[in-house]
Amino acid sequence: MIVTRLRQMSLLLLAMGISFIGFFQMFERTTGTFPHEYAVLLGVAAFLFIVMWALLLKFQPYASQSILPCTLLLTGIGITLIARIDQQKGSHAGSRQLIWLCTALILCCILVVCLRDYRVLRRFSYVSMVVGIVLLLSPMIPGLGRTIGGARIWIGIGSYSLQPGEFAKLFIAFFFAAYLFDHRDQLAVGGKKIAGLQLPRIKDLGPIMVVWAISMGVLVVQRDLGTSLMFFAMFVCMLYVATDRKSWIVIGMLAFAVGAIAASRMFAHVDNRIEAWLHPFDAKVYNRAGGSEQLVTGLFGLASGGLMGTGLGQGHPSLTPLANSDFIYSSVGEELGLTGLLAVLALYLVIIASGLITAMKIKDGFGKLLASGLVFTMAVQVFTVVGGITLVIPLTGLTMPFMAAGGSSLVANSILVTLLLVISNAANKPEPELTSDTFQYEALAVLRDHELKERAKSAAEAEKRDEARHGRGLHAAHGEHADGDDETEAITPDQAGEHGDWGDWSDWQDDDASDPAETTSQLPADADEPDTAIPAVPDEPSGMGLGAPPAPPAPPAMGQRTAKGGAR
Repeated sequence: MIVTRLRQMSLLLLAMGISFIGFFQMFERTTGTFPHEYAVLLGVAAFLFIVMWALLLKFQPYASQSILPCTLLLTGIGITLIARIDQQKGSHAGSRQLIWLCTALILCCILVVCLRDYRVLRRFSYVSMVVGIVLLLSPMIPGLGRTIGGARIWIGIGSYSLQPGEFAKLFIAFFFAAYLFDHRDQLAVGGKKIAGLQLPRIKDLGPIMVVWAISMGVLVVQRDLGTSLMFFAMFVCMLYVATDRKSWIVIGMLAFAVGAIAASRMFAHVDNRIEAWLHPFDAKVYNRAGGSEQLVTGLFGLASGGLMGTGLGQGHPSLTPLANSDFIYSSVGEELGLTGLLAVLALYLVIIASGLITAMKIKDGFGKLLASGLVFTMAVQVFTVVGGITLVIPLTGLTMPFMAAGGSSLVANSILVTLLLVISNAANKPEPELTSDTFQYEALAVLRDHELKERAKSAAEAEKRDEARHGRGLHAAHGEHADGDDETEAITPDQAGEHGDWGDWSDWQDDDASDPAETTSQLPADADEPDTAIPAVPDEPSGMGLGAPPAPPAPPAMGQRTAKGGAR
């Protein structure tokens, strides 16, 4: 364990060293000095990373070793490029990003300490759904939402703006994981088989259609293709993990494609994105408002970087609009070249692979789905950004996790990574020995929960039987006889069981008797009563037809022997 944690600490220090060297080299080439405010903020951020590592060592000792160093290095590269673009634009986005990083690290440290067991999140599944939907729709509130870059996905708080969709993806992932864990058996049932593909049943299409409708609503109303695609893809991927049916992926892709094509025909802003993707170098498309100028400038920036890049501080990434946020990947390609682009993708790949390994190793179904959903969210986000910049898909408006300027994205993705660390701790924890106190405590807890459930089930069944007997007894008590004769007849055990007042025939048996027919034979030989110990009931008067049943028999008199053989 000590060797493992020292290895993680060495990776963390290596990532810090690379980030500090990049900052120093960039400032030496651009300004010749290292700003004092950056030195202080970098020192605080480095200290918080070490504190988080120590807390992981204390509270999550089996967490993944590779996720935190890769996150640190990606964040360091991103803030270096943001600060480098600030030198050309005269802004202070780099220092603000460092402040957001410190805030995110403080929240992550609190989460590591407080969230010992991620399974508690399952208790708040529907609360998470409500919170996620409220956050997702909050930009539509008049006076609160803001439209930036043509998309209404921001809310204004004073002089700051937040993107609530970044936090909504976490809460919706909690709900998706809990919902699919509870309903995975129903969703896994197959329907008709067409072209070798097992299709789901029609009645099981409800959840995916609801999520599809919400995604299309986000696309149409908020004009945000990226968030719409991210939520829908996350749900479809988690649905595939829960059911292991490829048909869900095919249905999801077809549904989103049909919805996107229909939206492009009906709404101009969607059609502009698609036309800029298909014809980026067309002069008409390039020069119009909201055209392909940003996309083409980013492509030229990537081309000018070549294999090794121009070097930190020696390129012109600020020529590209939104070079420090939406097009941060283009800025990396210009100053670090294709080598830097592949290195960045490799870091993301390590985080995603670690998350998928965690999802495969963990035995808890909820943890498996939650880890898969969080990892797929990051993977889809990276794919849409890189694919949009390189013309694989239309631009979506999403940003690169950890690298792009923006406090909302940085804080939300830092919490996402912390959740993966907590889940990986549970996945990598060794199995307890049968004689260990931990195993015995957990086993007793499971047995206690099972016993409580069985008791509750038995009590519910007994209460239901009592209510049924009481109802039959009341029904029999209201029966009226046409004549009042006292003639009686002996009834059989099966008939006796039909009268609610007498209970089950097994209650009248002697404890040692195995056959109801042997009950009367166990009475004493000198018994005053006849062999038939079961009281008789009056004959049903003729002419009653399907009327009320006969009244229940009267209880035996004092001193009369019962089927138990004792006196009342």
